[in-house]
Parts: sequence; C-alpha cells; structure tokens
Amino acid sequence: MLNLNPDATQAEIDQAFMAMAIREAMIAESKEEIPIGAVVVLDGKVIGRGHNQNKTLIDPTAHAEMIAITAACNKIQLRYLESATLYVTIEPCSMCAGAIVLARVPRLVFGARDSKAGACGSVFNLVQDPRLNHQVEVVGGVKDFECAALITEFFESIREKRRKSDHEQN
Repeated sequence: MLNLNPDATQAEIDQAFMAMAIREAMIAESKEEIPIGAVVVLDGKVIGRGHNQNKTLIDPTAHAEMIAITAACNKIQLRYLESATLYVTIEPCSMCAGAIVLARVPRLVFGARDSKAGACGSVFNLVQDPRLNHQVEVVGGVKDFECAALITEFFESIREKRRKSDHEQN
C-alpha cells in the first residue's frame, strides 16, 4: 500500500504506482532483459508484479504484464481481475492486450506508447474492441518520458556494444 495523502488525485496515484512499475523495469534491465515492468493494483495494494524475463526463462511469452497478471490471479485465487488496475511502463503488445481482456482488467495505465507493436491504441486497439466481451479503460502517457528513456537507453547501449565488438573484430 502506498503512503499517499488521502486527498491524492487519481493522477497522483497513477504516478506513484507507475514509479513501482518503473522499478520493476529496472530489475529487468539489471538482468539484461528489455526494461519493461508492470504492477497490478487492487484496493490500493499491489497484488502482482512483473518484469520482462524472456531471456531468463527462455520464454517469448514472459512479458512483464503476463507475469504480473499471473501473480495477481494467484494472489487473490481468481482468474479475473475485475476491480484491478494494471500499470505497465510500455503500451502492451497484442499478446498482453489479449491477456488483459481475458483477465477482465477494467483499467490499464501505461507509460510510453509503442509505435511498432502497441495494441492499446497505437498500432491496434484490442483492449477497446467492441467485438470483444470486455473493454478496458486506457490511460496512456503516465511518466511517458521516463518510461521511454529506459527503452531508448537500453537499445542504444546494445547498439553501442555491437559497434565496439564489430570494431574490435576488424
């Protein structure tokens, strides 16, 4: 539970929980994983956390959102998160957006948009597709610069390492 002012606005609450998701992303980065983090919140308490673990688990589905949703469902012993909010540092991909719909998460808050694979408004909008049995309220752009910087710096670092390696081989 956060120690927030009882009069905190929803925007202040979202900022505080996004900071927790960013900490999860930093854990992923420390493991040389793509730095994306997520937390699931129910009644002001974090009930699930996750960060990307694709390399660690040798699993292409080990995205932060998937891990956080699974942890939250296990914590409350229900397969639906009907009163929860999912905070994630980057706009979810189509796989994660599908999981969000299937878990019946009513509210999604994300940091930076993903112009290549975002499925919550950028490239696709699976979570608000009226053909599905559940639609999600989406709030994007919370701490967007900080979230985007994590990803940008991570990939710049990888490119720099490759350049140095290529230079040393020549």
